[in-house]
Amino acid sequence: MSKIRSIQANPTQEEELRKAEVEKGDLPSALSALYTRLSEAEQNFSDIDIRDTLIEIGDYFQAEGNFDRAINIYLIAYDKAGASDIKIDITLKIALIGFKTKNLDMLKKEIEQATALFEEGGDWERKNRFKAYEAVYFMMIRNFKQAAHNFLDILATFTSTELISFQDFIQYTILMSLVSLDRATIRTKVIHAPEILSVIREMPTIQQFLDSLYKCNYKQFIKSFVDVIDLVANDNYISQHKRYWAREMRVVAYSQFLESYRSVTLESMAKSFGVSIDFLDKELCEFISSGRLPCKIDRVNGVIESNRPDSRSAVYGSIVKSGDYILNRLQKLARIMDV
Repeated sequence: MSKIRSIQANPTQEEELRKAEVEKGDLPSALSALYTRLSEAEQNFSDIDIRDTLIEIGDYFQAEGNFDRAINIYLIAYDKAGASDIKIDITLKIALIGFKTKNLDMLKKEIEQATALFEEGGDWERKNRFKAYEAVYFMMIRNFKQAAHNFLDILATFTSTELISFQDFIQYTILMSLVSLDRATIRTKVIHAPEILSVIREMPTIQQFLDSLYKCNYKQFIKSFVDVIDLVANDNYISQHKRYWAREMRVVAYSQFLESYRSVTLESMAKSFGVSIDFLDKELCEFISSGRLPCKIDRVNGVIESNRPDSRSAVYGSIVKSGDYILNRLQKLARIMDV
């Protein structure tokens, strides 16, 4: 497999650093023990023991926040790893540093590296963990829909607690699903999901947000929306997308409301959402002009008129087209048979 990551191992640099630390003395006991094990493994020419000890040393420096040192040690261990499974483990450890430092370039390379490794092998447990890594990465690059699909795929099997807690995982699953998936999918895979039901009561802000939108309680939705925006704004991975996420959620809520009407007054809709008519008018005009809401506003009468195509008409049109196609084929066949 061709190498995807741009950074390469520098074993000489690591040996010099380790030698200087040992000569200086006063090493932490945990690190000293690891260095002793590594020295013994090197003396015994045990590549597996060398590799495994290097990984533990990398873990030590990652925990200490010395990420550059940890990455170099992981890369040295990677070059000594024969099996794809071990290479995947090391790649995920490097990716974890990418998440901690929010280094999107590094994350992109490590995600690609892991994907290539999984094409060669990798067990179910590792693939399951990797889906969580991918999901968080997708959130960070604003691919909310793919993030939602990944989160839902591992809803019953999530184990990547070294990356995010289970409660954060559930929160992300809900936030990504609401902003990008259709109502039917949310009903079956989110609202009624046992894993979500088991913890949602411990997350009152998220629960209120989810329930109010699903039950079309738009006034309560707006109230809880403010609190949820604060959660997003303070989140480690999606705070940079706060404005975009909030905008998309408003489109979702307005679209859901308008789906129930061919026409509705601005006053009635504003009352349902608990906002002023002027505020709603400004919001809707922005989304209509950008093509996000299929409707128009009759300002003379204060009415919002839906331009949403009738699904039944679309189905009818599709049937007619299919019928025309079949009829043409039959006519051609009849002419051939006549000849």
